[in-house]
Amino acid sequence: MKVELTKQFSFESAHSLPHVPAGHKCSRLHGHSFRITVEVSGEIDEAMGWLIDYAAIKEAFEPLHAALDHRYLNEIEGLENPTSEILSRWIWVRLKPALPLLSAITVHETCTSGCVYRGE
Repeated sequence: MKVELTKQFSFESAHSLPHVPAGHKCSRLHGHSFRITVEVSGEIDEAMGWLIDYAAIKEAFEPLHAALDHRYLNEIEGLENPTSEILSRWIWVRLKPALPLLSAITVHETCTSGCVYRGE
């Protein structure tokens, strides 16, 4: 039986977007309460009755949380232009080796705006 599981994480960070048009509000330093949804998918283990332990997802994400929480994202290598699109891929690239069942990363930078990344 194939299933999809999700686990959500949140962190607070500041950023600015250096490549937006002059005068755009996002060119100024501002912060977000980012919400990240990590999705894994695959066949459940019949003996265990689950796909993966949620604790394993949390453990895999912890180093990324530490790198992103209460940081100025523009100062992090690879996030010099930290749009939701770039951030979602940045997370994917670092999380996929530790979480081979990874199938999607969703970055919500506001309550109503988000980006879903499903790999290359």
